[in-house]
Amino acid sequence: MTERVQGPASYFPSMEKKYGRPIGELQQLVRDRRAAEPDAKHMALVSWLKSEHGMGHGHANALVAHVLAEDAAG
Repeated sequence: MTERVQGPASYFPSMEKKYGRPIGELQQLVRDRRAAEPDAKHMALVSWLKSEHGMGHGHANALVAHVLAEDAAG
């Protein structure tokens, strides 16, 4: 039985297809931005992805949510 991916990660296959970049590379963009701006909030990161990388709101939001949750979990 195949496990169904839920939550923000469910967007990852369509994001890789649409933006032509592996999800790890997209996640690293967010991490690099956070390193440059440690106080950047969730929506500031979403806005940055939309304006600088042409992402749609849903994809940007899912990516940021996943990265922030993964980083918080350690």
